[in-house]
Amino acid sequence: MYKSALVFAPHNDDELLGAGGTIVKLAKSGCNVTVCEITSGPSSKRIQEEACNAHLLMGVKESVFLNLPSCKLEEISKTRLNNELSNVIKKVKPEIVFIPHYGDMHLDHRWVAEGAMVAIRPIVAPYIKRILAYETLSETEWNTPSVKNVFIPNVWVDISEHLNDKLEAMRCYQSQLIDFPHPRSLEAIEALARYRGSTVGVDAAEAFMLIRAID
Repeated sequence: MYKSALVFAPHNDDELLGAGGTIVKLAKSGCNVTVCEITSGPSSKRIQEEACNAHLLMGVKESVFLNLPSCKLEEISKTRLNNELSNVIKKVKPEIVFIPHYGDMHLDHRWVAEGAMVAIRPIVAPYIKRILAYETLSETEWNTPSVKNVFIPNVWVDISEHLNDKLEAMRCYQSQLIDFPHPRSLEAIEALARYRGSTVGVDAAEAFMLIRAID
């Protein structure tokens, strides 16, 4: 099992939507999990408090807030973004890294995915053994359907024992929860986990795209 993990989240709650159950599973196995939330909006104080409460329930070791402008990452230089992400990588030295899917609808997700891939190049971060891209409800599935944007999972993590933990942590994000049938509802989050689980024969799972693995 991995000793250290890092999850890059473009916005507060992306980490939970995409990998919340996996975060809980890693933390309970003894892995030190760091969540780096890239952007902050006008209500940043409230949502960061919600994030810290959710992370506490998930067993996250450290929450990092870069406080870059939400929905405006394209307005800052790529050099600055890459350096910000690189600094986190150098500090945490993770063995496994989770990033948003490059094909998500929100451009912040794309910039973070690109910047993260620069920061985790094997020549500069040889300690990273696995990189996984996660799906984010209301971002991954809502983009224009194309070969370039499609999310094709090839790694599944069984979170059957941790789905309730994920849902309980999501309840901390009261400012982000929306009534079903919106994707960012507890019902939709559970439905996706059940669907992903059914494809591999378990009660609940989270799906990822494997970007790189070194065995």
